[in-house]
This record gives sequence, structure tokens and C-alpha cells, in this order.
Amino acid sequence: MTNSAADNLPTRISPARERRTVGLLCLFAAAHVLLFSAVFPFFNVVDEQMHFDVIVRYSHADIPRAIEPLCDEAMNFVAVYHTPEYLWPPSTFPDGKIPPPPWTRPVEETTQILLDTKALWKARAKNQEASQPPLYYTLAALWYQLGKGVGMDGGHLLYWMRFLNAFFMVALVWTGHRAARLVFPNNLFLRLATPALLACIPQTAFYALQNDVLSPLGFGAAFIFLVKFWDAEIPGVRRGILAGLALAATFLAKISNAPLLAISAAFVFLKAYKLGRAGKLRAAAPALFSLAACAGLPMALWLAWCKHHFGDFTGSEAKIQLLGWTHKSVAEWWHHPIFTPHGFWSFFSDLLATFWQGELLWDRQPLALPAANHAYVFLSIAFLACALAGLLSKSPAPAKPPRAALWFGFACFTAAVAFLGLLSTTYDFHDCFRPSRDFPYFTSGRMMLGTLIPFLLLFTFGLDWILKKWSAPTKFAVLAALLGLMLATEIATDWQIFPNPYNWFHL
Repeated sequence: MTNSAADNLPTRISPARERRTVGLLCLFAAAHVLLFSAVFPFFNVVDEQMHFDVIVRYSHADIPRAIEPLCDEAMNFVAVYHTPEYLWPPSTFPDGKIPPPPWTRPVEETTQILLDTKALWKARAKNQEASQPPLYYTLAALWYQLGKGVGMDGGHLLYWMRFLNAFFMVALVWTGHRAARLVFPNNLFLRLATPALLACIPQTAFYALQNDVLSPLGFGAAFIFLVKFWDAEIPGVRRGILAGLALAATFLAKISNAPLLAISAAFVFLKAYKLGRAGKLRAAAPALFSLAACAGLPMALWLAWCKHHFGDFTGSEAKIQLLGWTHKSVAEWWHHPIFTPHGFWSFFSDLLATFWQGELLWDRQPLALPAANHAYVFLSIAFLACALAGLLSKSPAPAKPPRAALWFGFACFTAAVAFLGLLSTTYDFHDCFRPSRDFPYFTSGRMMLGTLIPFLLLFTFGLDWILKKWSAPTKFAVLAALLGLMLATEIATDWQIFPNPYNWFHL
């Protein structure tokens, strides 16, 4: 793929040994997610209690049809097991101390806490996540019922729910390796770098109950099937079905994946155009039809559901009204600070930082080391720039199929960034906490996690391009150093939470 002098050296590893290496990465990824899922108390500031409420409703076959307060079953868990520390530092409490967990207090005191908390939530909070697509909640609801079936209850049942993410992460690492094998068949470094980065990524979305965790897996599978569809001289029906179902799963995981679907549609149309010019469009028509049907029908059904129950095709208007946002006129868009160099940098740098590390708060402060944020932003921009340089270079040049795949991935990443930039400009956020009038940017990196595998393919390709004159052992040493720094900074960032009395280790 890189055509460097060392490209052929690392291919001597046997397929069986490569599979074992990827298997170990999958196990490490599972352990990584399990550990940090257990470290963080419930319920985090990224609407984890809202996602849990939707899961509980799905477990009773009660698909939300309106934005309503949390159900009683979910609220009982929230009242007993939530910690205030995400938003409130100890200084805001009497004696400067966080109250002990309710389950450690006398029963009569816990009962009163439960009643007070439920009354507060009933009066002030409604579930703005009710209109989200059903895929994650259906799977999580089945896991929830399984946990109750084997005797789980209370806080242990909550953490059982989080531990489901370990299975998603194992599947994601394996999918990342499959994508890297497809795009970089002759370069072991690139085939292993992507799954290694996935196994070590410090993205806090993977440690919580939220539907973002399925986006990278769904679109990672779609990316593989679409690249295979592109590579086929005449695509078969099976490839069309697989690509269509993967795209449908991407949509049914998270509405914010819509930009990736638009780029995917353009990618398929370009393939159809090429087939038409070659006189092969008729032969490929069944595959194109099966792709469109398998992708389009599930999407159309969910859009119709949202239109019928929430009043618009995405269900987002009710959420926007609940949050207190208002639409700006098109003329007002252009006054947004994102169109200034400083404003765009504020948006893009913060988006990249949260794309890598998440957006949790602790004591109302971002749970991230500023130096780590700067490093992730710098490396992302530098390696993406080098990847583009490698793609645009004429001598040597990547082979055409991988080049098409990488351009496809770059277009997906760009579209996701542009989509969040557009959302930043179209709303007045009023008194919302984040985004707000003071910081009017959608910089929730979890909302573009669908691009994670394509992004890491470009990221590692850029790293490989920088090191193209170095030997394979040097490349792996650089990768190992990068992985070590990722894990070290994550542990240093979250170390203060390890002994927290509200987490799994203290149930």
C-alpha cells in the first residue's frame, strides 16, 4: 500500500500468528472497557440516565412514542445509584464532602432520598432521547432482561448493562482489522495498527450506556462491504444485501450518522456510473437494487414511525423544543464565529479532542488533560495531512482500490465534521449548558464515532507515510510508544475516580 522499501518485510508473519495477535488485542480491548466501565460511577453527564430509561422501556416492549419523564423502574435506579460528582464538586455540599452512597445509609434514609429524587425528576426532567433509533436499545434491552434472568439486581445490574460494551468493542477491533486487511493487504504494520489503536482508544462513550457505541461498528461493517462492492467488477446480490443491511444498521444506531449515509450513497452512485460507462449496469442492477432496498426500507420505516409519533421524520424537533433551542434564519448563519479563523479552530480542535477522549465532566470540569488534548489534535491533523500527501503523491502512488477506499473514508470524516459545523450555525442555543451562546459549537466527538475505523485507517496510513524510510521494527516501536502514552494519560486522567465510593468496586 505504501510502496516503501520495508513494505514486504513484515509480511513474513503467518496468518495464524496474525489472527492470534488480533485475538489478544480483542481480549485487551474487552478488559480495557470492562475496567473503565467499572471505574466510572452512574450516571454520567452525557444523558446516561436517559439512555437507561429508554432501555428499560424497550425491555417491556414499550417503544417511546413521546418525550416523557423517566419511568418509575428507571427512576428507582437513578435515585439510588447516581453520584452528583460529575456536575457538583465537594465544595458545594455541607462540610465540603460528597454524601455517602444511598445504599450505605439506613433504609429509612434511602427511602426518603428515593422519594425526593423521583419527585424532582418528575417535575423537571423529560427524556429527550426518546426518539432515537431502536437498534442499540433493542440489544441492550435483551441484555437487561438476561441480567435480571440470571439474578442481577441493583447496582450490579446497572454495571452488567455497561459491560455489554465489551462485546461491542471486541467486534469493533475485529472489524477494524478486517477493514485494514482489505485496504492494506501487503503491510502488516497497517493491518495491526488500526485494531491496536481501537483497543486502546480512551473514548469514554465506550464506558457508558449510550447508543453512540454502535455507530463505529455499524459503519465499520458498511465501509468494508461498500469497498468490496466498489472493487467487484460486477457486484453480486449478496454484496448488495450485506452493504445495505450494514448501512441500515448504521442509521438505526444513531440519527447523526446521516452524513455517512449520504457519502455512501454518492459512493454507490459513482460505482453505478462507472458500471454504466463500462456497459455493465444491467448486469449489476440486481445488486444495486438489493443494496437500495435493504438500506432504504428499514430507514423509511423508522422515519415514518418518528413522523407519526413525534411530528417530524427524525423526531428531533421535540427534543430541540425541550432543550429550549430556536432556529436561526439562513442570513443569521453567516454571523456565526465558526466562519472566523479563531472560531473554526475552537470548533475543530475541541471536536477532535472529544472524538478521541470523550466529553465527560468531573466536578463540572472536563475530564481530560489539556496536554493530551493538544497531542491528539496535533497528531490527528499531522497524520491526516500526511495521509492526503500520500494519496496525492504521483510517485509512488497507492494502488487504485485502496486509494478509492481511503478517499471514501476521508469524505466520510469530512462530511461528519461539516454536519456538526452546520448544526452549530443553525440554532440559537440560548441558556443551554453545552453548546451554549458563549460556546456555540457542536463539539461532541461521539456523534461522529461512525467514522472511527475510516479515520484510523487514514491516521495510520499517515503515520506509515511519515515513517516510510524506516524499518518495520521502528514503525512498531513508534506505535507501541503511542499506545503506551494513550493508556498512561487515560489512567492519569481518571486515577482520581478509581477509589470513588459510588463505583462498581464499592457495591
